[in-house]
Amino acid sequence: MAKRRIIPKLQFLGSRNDPDDFVLVTTVNFEKIVEMGNPISQAKIFQAQMADELIFIDLSVYKGEYQRAASLEILDKAARNIFLPLTIGGGVGSVEDIRTFLNHGADKVAINTKIIENPDLLRKASLKFGASTVVASIDYRVELDGNRYVYSQAGQAKQSFSPLEWAQECEKLGAGEILLTCINNDGLREGLDIPTIREVSDAVNIPVIAAGGCGLARHFSEGFTEGNADAVSAGTFFCFQDQNIMQTRSHVHNAGVNVRIRT
Repeated sequence: MAKRRIIPKLQFLGSRNDPDDFVLVTTVNFEKIVEMGNPISQAKIFQAQMADELIFIDLSVYKGEYQRAASLEILDKAARNIFLPLTIGGGVGSVEDIRTFLNHGADKVAINTKIIENPDLLRKASLKFGASTVVASIDYRVELDGNRYVYSQAGQAKQSFSPLEWAQECEKLGAGEILLTCINNDGLREGLDIPTIREVSDAVNIPVIAAGGCGLARHFSEGFTEGNADAVSAGTFFCFQDQNIMQTRSHVHNAGVNVRIRT
């Protein structure tokens, strides 16, 4: 069995003090934003702490501040300094965009809104670059009636289908991986949405990365043992908790999960 992965998520945005200076941020329910520091400096720390991969998400496209050059600069710096698989998301709208990101050092590209608006983009990207390079990013909310719906545009636009339905369709279209994020739980550090993670993980034959809600080391373990996720991604947890990735990995390993424990 493939080893399960622990993947820090680094979201970045133009600083409130200087929009040209992109900073690491965390979010709460995709709305409240807290600035944390330099994304590349933090990525180096995550590498030293034995992260398996890194996910970079540019949030500026949904704040009306998108600067492709700035996003590529961060990716270039990461590729020069970080020797881990890198996924980049945010502002991906075409096959050419994907090519550009891959040429600047990304190993994988995560796409959310544009594959909902144009599912054929996912099919074309998978055929052109290989399924292993394309991550379908699925954000969703659990409504008051318990139903779950996919949202696009950074949680602003509700869709008519569930994360399960969309994950299955993304797999058919050629996605190599699913990044599944519960907006309700984002940044709250109260735990993952295990039922949805399990439902999606059991229904598709491609890896599922669970995200949204980790606040304790056991939440990672639950994502693996109860949610059957292939990977768990977190941003807020690693920025605020007095616990590094190596400690978290030890807890997960002690829970009987097959994770990498040595460099």
